[in-house]
Amino acid sequence: MSGHERVHVFAPAVGASDVAGWVEYLTSAGGTATPLRFGATPTILATGDGPAHARPAHLPEPLAVVPTTGKSRYGHSDIRPEGTIVQIGPADIGDGAISVFAGPCAVETSEQLHDTVGVVRAAGAVGMRGGAFKPRTSPYDFQGLWWEGLAMLDEARERSGLPILTEVLDPRHVTEVAAVADGLQIGARNMQNFELLREAGAAGKPVVLKRGFGCTVDEVLAAAEYILCQGNDQVVLCERGIRTFESATRFTLDISAVALFKQRTHLPVMVDPSHSAGIPSLVEPVAMAAVAAGADALLVDVHGQPESALCDGKQALLPADFEQLMGRLEMLAMGLGRKLAGVTAPMLQPTG
Repeated sequence: MSGHERVHVFAPAVGASDVAGWVEYLTSAGGTATPLRFGATPTILATGDGPAHARPAHLPEPLAVVPTTGKSRYGHSDIRPEGTIVQIGPADIGDGAISVFAGPCAVETSEQLHDTVGVVRAAGAVGMRGGAFKPRTSPYDFQGLWWEGLAMLDEARERSGLPILTEVLDPRHVTEVAAVADGLQIGARNMQNFELLREAGAAGKPVVLKRGFGCTVDEVLAAAEYILCQGNDQVVLCERGIRTFESATRFTLDISAVALFKQRTHLPVMVDPSHSAGIPSLVEPVAMAAVAAGADALLVDVHGQPESALCDGKQALLPADFEQLMGRLEMLAMGLGRKLAGVTAPMLQPTG
């Protein structure tokens, strides 16, 4: 047995009995075959030289047989050439439109969150970002409000109708955070926290996987496989800048990685221009460049009083600057033959 490895991809309607028949057929020459329902798509990861006899006529033809390359199995672009649409609440990422998630880097107060979410929603954001749990370089920095902050995000969703994208830090917290959040964010510092990746994948919620600032493209794709091999195809790859010799910006946004992710995977790609540049005046040009390179979504920091923010205020856009960014993105999208996704439903009002 040479160890040749390939993924067999079937139509969603293919049932368990046919998958079992394929497993028996693929292992007939001593190879291995691991079935997985990848989202709605049945797949079989097979290793070996191939079956010893012709395929039984009653077994359905696979849609594709994809040889694995490097560390990529279920993320390979040939698994789903049409691409994957990831749904974070009512927001679609990967459908061709440009989706913007925006809000404060950290949840500080209910008033701060509500005011900011109202601004970004009115400007056309399709989802809100906000950190309840904050991993900080120093243990003495603001660490987030934890469960209180998560409750504030829940309240903001009830008022605004915008879905929640928030970071989870600990594998032990995944179930509780997933019960509230519409999407789970894995931060750059946790990109290779493999147990956290497994738990997030098994939770069944969409996952935004941020690239570690010292990690290669191949390492990002390998990290994504930890989520994908749990059967969770709702994964967004997020480029947020890497650490280089350049000190003029907080990090260096790797635009080439955006194009590479789009070529090598079927997963949608998000870019965080706020954390990469670290300078508000650079957020707009960096965001425009990301969209031109093919990004499906953006993740933008917005704060009404950035000078008093408890976390990363120096990079946050003021509300007026965010509104300007959205206007520029709309014009760019038209030039690219795309559109800027936006929320059109009226702002929900608090009850009681």
